[in-house]
Amino acid sequence: MRQLTFIDTGKLEWWDVPAPKIMNSTDAIVRPLAVARCDLDYGMITGSAPLPGPFAFGHECAGEVVEVGDGVKNVKPGDKVIVPFQVSCGTCDHCRRGWTNSCLSVVRGAVYGMKPLCGEEFGGALSEFMRVPFADHMLVSLPDNVRPEVLAGASDNIADAWRSVAPFMDQYPEASVLVLGSGRGIGLYAVQVALAKGASRVLYAEIGRGSETLRAAAEMGAETLYISDLAAVKSLGSFNITVDASGDVEGLQLVVRSTGACGTCTCISVYFDNAVPFPMTKMYTKGISFHTSRVQARSVLPQIVHEVSCGHYHPEVVTQLEATFSEAADVMDDPCAKVVFSNDWA
Repeated sequence: MRQLTFIDTGKLEWWDVPAPKIMNSTDAIVRPLAVARCDLDYGMITGSAPLPGPFAFGHECAGEVVEVGDGVKNVKPGDKVIVPFQVSCGTCDHCRRGWTNSCLSVVRGAVYGMKPLCGEEFGGALSEFMRVPFADHMLVSLPDNVRPEVLAGASDNIADAWRSVAPFMDQYPEASVLVLGSGRGIGLYAVQVALAKGASRVLYAEIGRGSETLRAAAEMGAETLYISDLAAVKSLGSFNITVDASGDVEGLQLVVRSTGACGTCTCISVYFDNAVPFPMTKMYTKGISFHTSRVQARSVLPQIVHEVSCGHYHPEVVTQLEATFSEAADVMDDPCAKVVFSNDWA
């Protein structure tokens, strides 16, 4: 089968590799129908997220079940599903607690499309087929009224944005929300979640390019601000809920400084340098709760699917480019916020 393979910064290749097969009775084989480019995918291809190749590429996916093992009961061939990017069993102690990013039944950090993070190749979404273990737990049904392209990103980025805002809204009546982004899709997803959940004020501030994403945030209904010099900005105000999607250490510090008393700050950026200075004294005195971790994608997916199916949340407005699988290697480094690829091979 065809598989998009990451070789090195700026280099992707189509490889002909063996198609996956049912290995255990609980497996399913899924044909990807739509694959979204994760912000981390963009970082890998442009070099800001350095991972060594080669490995199968792509991990945000909605697809169609084509084959199931004898032990699979909840899905059948022909079902449309979302495939979480993290592999989890659903039955271990961690999974039962909702900690699906740390399943005890698989290698630590098990994910699709990023072999260097876990050391084991689980395949990639930009392939003709994917093997999904623990299919009854892993696969989340895609509603008939939702296109695969709308919820492909729910595998990772949409879920990551959701957990940074939605769980905290009830803690703060008429909540104010700050998102600091850098021109990628996940910050816009967080803005949209805040607006959909009824935040009284949403500010989307951006470093970097500052054009199309700022316009998109404004069209959603958020206040917008372009920051050309992070060092010159001491604070953006006082917000109940803050989200760092900047990928910049100074940006992270600005977000923390802009978190109000007893506020909640979530960092969804990935900092590959462990030497990140942190304003612990300010956080302590203001009573800030700080969250950083890989998202529990499988645990939050059902709620996201429900909200989208009911028309409460529209992640498709974040997509700025739709392309095909055949075009993926050529447009993966497009600087737009979010790209979604449709399967033109099926």
